[in-house]
Amino acid sequence: METRSKSRTTRAKSPRDEQKAKGKKTLGEKAIELHKKLRGKIEIKSKVSARSPEEISIVYTPGVAEVCLEIAADRQKAYEYTSKWNNVAIVTDGTRTLGLGSLGPEAALPVMEGKAVLYKQFGNVDAFPICLQTTAAEEIIRTVKYISPVFGGINIEDIETPKALEIVERLTDELDIPVFHDDQHGTAVVTLAALVNALRFTKRKPENTRVVVAGAGSAGYGIVKILHAIGVRDMVVTDSHGVISRSRPLGTMNKYKIELASITNAPDGATTLEQAIKDRDVFIGVSGVKNLMTAEMVKSMNRDSIIFPLTNPDPEIHPRLASEAGAKVVATGSYKFENRANNALVFPFTMRAILDNRIHKISEQLLVNVAYALADLIPKDKLSQFNIVPDVTDPRIQQAVNKAVRSATEG
Repeated sequence: METRSKSRTTRAKSPRDEQKAKGKKTLGEKAIELHKKLRGKIEIKSKVSARSPEEISIVYTPGVAEVCLEIAADRQKAYEYTSKWNNVAIVTDGTRTLGLGSLGPEAALPVMEGKAVLYKQFGNVDAFPICLQTTAAEEIIRTVKYISPVFGGINIEDIETPKALEIVERLTDELDIPVFHDDQHGTAVVTLAALVNALRFTKRKPENTRVVVAGAGSAGYGIVKILHAIGVRDMVVTDSHGVISRSRPLGTMNKYKIELASITNAPDGATTLEQAIKDRDVFIGVSGVKNLMTAEMVKSMNRDSIIFPLTNPDPEIHPRLASEAGAKVVATGSYKFENRANNALVFPFTMRAILDNRIHKISEQLLVNVAYALADLIPKDKLSQFNIVPDVTDPRIQQAVNKAVRSATEG
């Protein structure tokens, strides 16, 4: 993560501050109230009745034995006879929960339940929180492989980097079901979708756009890779040690940062975010650091700059402050603000299409196709600084994503 910027004497009031001043319940207070009332946001319900002896003998024993024998003879029939076709495991170890850090598996459970709700609500996918009492990469990989027969897909979530990238890489190679990483894949897709429309609105081309990405974890890695795939070549990435470059000491690098260094361009003499951001067109923040960016940094960027401070729950810069400093388009990962570039736009719909098309591996082309499909849902004549991504409730999303995923497999 990036180092914290120096504190300022004045700052924009957050929605939380404003709500407290008005005597209203904050989002956090409302969330605690709801979770305490529900005691869990998800449950399992049966699709069939099992009240009579005959019903029990069909759904359980002895009738179900015939189904078991069919699957034993052809394991692919599990997709036809069981819920495997629609089951997804949301796997975490709680080491990087939201932007809050390492909270442990129990504290990660509310987030995973929430993700399961969105999977069901928007993709009709049955997702199960799997919060593991281990932080060892090998144990996580082994556990996921052991439970994989139950699932049609795996969603890796909120695991620290570079461990998460290693886990995804290994599982993708060793499993015959798709492994989706919400930070690496989901955040990258929604960021690209938002950026495509921001570039259209500000009349820029990807190949002529200068980008700085703050944060070289899973999300930063995925974003740089997908931007490179569509032709963005002038990129610089920073982390807590400063600008990532080929000349940086190896002790501050891992193999994924070395890969980023090979496809990005560190400015001569720039070692900090403040130096690297000068004369850039786009800032993308996935650093996990609140208030990392200052108004002065925004002012040092090119005219009509695009600012995406995506860290949750508190962004790298408050959208109002970024706009007042001269940003043309601002998007965050939060539902508290406009231009909600949140991965909820991606994972339910994409996983639905992946499951339906029996995708085994998630390719970069598939991710790019989905991003453009989401961007194209906003007509060019409707683009504005406050309208660059569709709303998650847009009924057109699933059909557009289905088409995008199919085109990736056909290509």
